Amino acid sequence: MNRLCQAIAVLWAAAWMGCSPEPQQPLADHGIANLWASLTLHVTKTTPANSPTYASRCLGYIGLTMYESVVAGYPTYNSLAGQLNGLDALPTPEAGKNYDWRLALNAGQATILRSIYNQTSDENKAKIDSLEAVVFKNIASQNEDKALIDRSVAHGRAIAEQIFEWSKTDGGHRGYLHNFDKNLVHPEHPGSWKPPLFAQSFSHHPLHPHWGKNRTFLMENAQIEAPQMVPFDTTEGSPYYQQFAAVRQKNLSLTQAEKEAAIWWSDDPEVSFTPPGHSYYMASLAIEEKKPTLIECAATYAHVGMAVADAFINCWKWKYQFFAERPNTYIPEHMDKRWESFWPDPPFPSFPSGHAIQGGAAAGVLTALFGDSLAFTDRAHVGRERDEIRNVDFKERHFTSFWQAAEECADSRLYGGIHTPQDNEAGLEKGAVIAKNIVSLKWRK
Repeated sequence: MNRLCQAIAVLWAAAWMGCSPEPQQPLADHGIANLWASLTLHVTKTTPANSPTYASRCLGYIGLTMYESVVAGYPTYNSLAGQLNGLDALPTPEAGKNYDWRLALNAGQATILRSIYNQTSDENKAKIDSLEAVVFKNIASQNEDKALIDRSVAHGRAIAEQIFEWSKTDGGHRGYLHNFDKNLVHPEHPGSWKPPLFAQSFSHHPLHPHWGKNRTFLMENAQIEAPQMVPFDTTEGSPYYQQFAAVRQKNLSLTQAEKEAAIWWSDDPEVSFTPPGHSYYMASLAIEEKKPTLIECAATYAHVGMAVADAFINCWKWKYQFFAERPNTYIPEHMDKRWESFWPDPPFPSFPSGHAIQGGAAAGVLTALFGDSLAFTDRAHVGRERDEIRNVDFKERHFTSFWQAAEECADSRLYGGIHTPQDNEAGLEKGAVIAKNIVSLKWRK
């Protein structure tokens, strides 16, 4: 482990045991940001009923809060207030006063995490409190100006509180209470989605059917044109038929490496930090590698958080617009009655792929920030027990770019037998558009 990882390990041990560590060297700026990202992902993973949709929303607000809690300390950067959809203004620091922006970030992350995940366990809430206290002590011990310390903490909390109040009006507030709408009338048309028999959920109703009506972070992302879908057809050899033939053929010839990719990117809720959490994790890998400044770290998490949040809103809008069937419906009915996908179906319509669109959105913003040739190793699931049913281990993944990771994330759904090629292609394409809009905000003066 490098020095950063050692520092994080010591602080985590102290925080999780509810005690203070021995005096440590001051945490690096990127270390503070990554500590909070790590805890965010832990809470994302261990909070019950936390769907990928809801998790993406949380990451959007958490990342934005990190950025806005420190941006006033960097004259070459702009606040996003006035640029985002309905966020007109945020608290500003006192003129002529000094601040410690690390303390503001620390207080802001603790406040927004407690608020946005208010349904998480008492154990997780205690971890939030402990990490806030440990990081505060590490930073505050370097400064004897109590007024500056109090001012900095108050600013971070005020930013988080106002962003949380804004979040309540987006349509997704406490969305975990309404994961499935039992009164939803399922559209019936040729090729419409049917509740799967081989499924990840017992629900016969699809997840968050109204999520696509939620407010996006960017107005521009709400105005993106819907993707084009190949028209339904049961004729052998037709373009629609060929989409599912490709899924069936791939599942009949899966290599061990493809099986490993399929389970690696599954990122199912409650056993992982969900697909948008995986993207947030990759942002942390880039930050660990490049060790950027505090404002650059915060901007990174804001970019990724808002990108995956808007990706899921758009994806869910289009999923329920098309209400498209999955291979586990079409293939047994029109090709092979005994066929079964390698991976069970998620409980929502198919087109476009959520993995692909959020992966493309995250890769787009991360490439804009760190370039197209940053090699990294994804160890997100290293240590998980072997999947005995599928005879596959969780093996770390090596990538030479963020887009390579996004493409494998998308392809993994084809390997799993739960998405057609057009689902993935449309997802990646629209994710790139979402990313471009995020990057085009006036981040810098």
